[in-house]
Amino acid sequence: MLYRSLSRISWKALIQPWQEVDWLLFLLAIGMTALGGVAIRSTELHQGFSTWWQHWITGGIGLIMALFIARSRYENLLQWRWIIYAVTNIALLIVIFIGTTANGAQSWVTIGSFNLQPSEFAKVGVIITLAAALHDRGAPTIPMVIKTLAITAVPWVLIMLQPDLGTGLVFGAITLGMLYWGNANPGWIVLLVSPIVSAILFGVFLPAWFFWIGFVLYLGWRTLPWALWGSIGVGVVNLIAGGLGNFAWTHLLKEYQRDRLTLFLDPDKDPLGGGYHLIQSRIAIGAGQMFGRGINQGTQTQLNFIPEQHTDFIFSAIGEEMGFIGCLVVLLVFWLICLRLVIIAQNAKDNFGSLLAIGVLSMIVFQVLVNIGMTIGLAPVTGIPLPWLSYGRSALLTNFIALGIVESVNNHRHRLKF
Repeated sequence: MLYRSLSRISWKALIQPWQEVDWLLFLLAIGMTALGGVAIRSTELHQGFSTWWQHWITGGIGLIMALFIARSRYENLLQWRWIIYAVTNIALLIVIFIGTTANGAQSWVTIGSFNLQPSEFAKVGVIITLAAALHDRGAPTIPMVIKTLAITAVPWVLIMLQPDLGTGLVFGAITLGMLYWGNANPGWIVLLVSPIVSAILFGVFLPAWFFWIGFVLYLGWRTLPWALWGSIGVGVVNLIAGGLGNFAWTHLLKEYQRDRLTLFLDPDKDPLGGGYHLIQSRIAIGAGQMFGRGINQGTQTQLNFIPEQHTDFIFSAIGEEMGFIGCLVVLLVFWLICLRLVIIAQNAKDNFGSLLAIGVLSMIVFQVLVNIGMTIGLAPVTGIPLPWLSYGRSALLTNFIALGIVESVNNHRHRLKF
């Protein structure tokens, strides 16, 4: 009887620091990491090297880090926000000066046999800094929106100098998602994106560009202070963006860069060059049909038709060997992860915790949509990994660190002390 009582007390004492974490969220991330290792192993069977076990080991280290972060008080990050921001930018500067170049980007710092990618960890640094900046008053005013953009601008510029377009786009998604949750006017968020849309439409379909200009003028009139001057400013910015976009497209971007952005629309234009990845990925996913060809049985995957399949194109291996059902399960798991993040954001005890959860949600949603869209031919190849599934030690650790922060928000939503 005494033994049972002591066992019950010791067990409670053991789990007490994590008694309110979202264990389902942890289990979903662990399951995805395990599946990622299986898929990565399949892509490497006939290539003479093996990194799938490193994926699992890194995932185990990341899980331990997430558990440690989950039991720590996330509010302490408020005191360290500017130090975290400074370290983030210093790390990105170091990459520019002594970084290792691979696949056309200088994004890694080599430490022994480990290639560290600071731009991945910078995502978490920016989420923490923006959440700290927005937690008091949010972003209901233009000055607060400008402050938020200024915070993001410094690391974003440093990342674009590498250059790393994919991570730069993730930064944009994080910022917009947190601005929306911080009560920024939705019209302002559309206006922030409008110059990019103008730059694309001007060279692609001019009538659509004229319609877009009219829409943003109206939106500026309805949502901005000093309606007349605000709408005029919006119109001028979009006109300039359209002209600059056309100039950059015709004079600054090289042919292979233009192809990389547009070939997803018709990859058969260059089947042995820029469109090769996309064509082979579509073939692999289509070959899986309903139930897949079986683990280690996919011909496209086993015969190495898709270069670097274990990283950005891991979803094509899942599609070929696990079929439509396997893909559906992966999408369902991601949906559940995002649902749990939204619930944690809604139930957080303060705005800081809520914004942290939304920042992580924005990061994951954008990466999932772009990566899967890329593998099925609905988005250009941008080098964005699939969370917990793609091989990439820095990216995997970043995902678990972000998960640990969100779990800390959930774990401490009621308690003031242990």
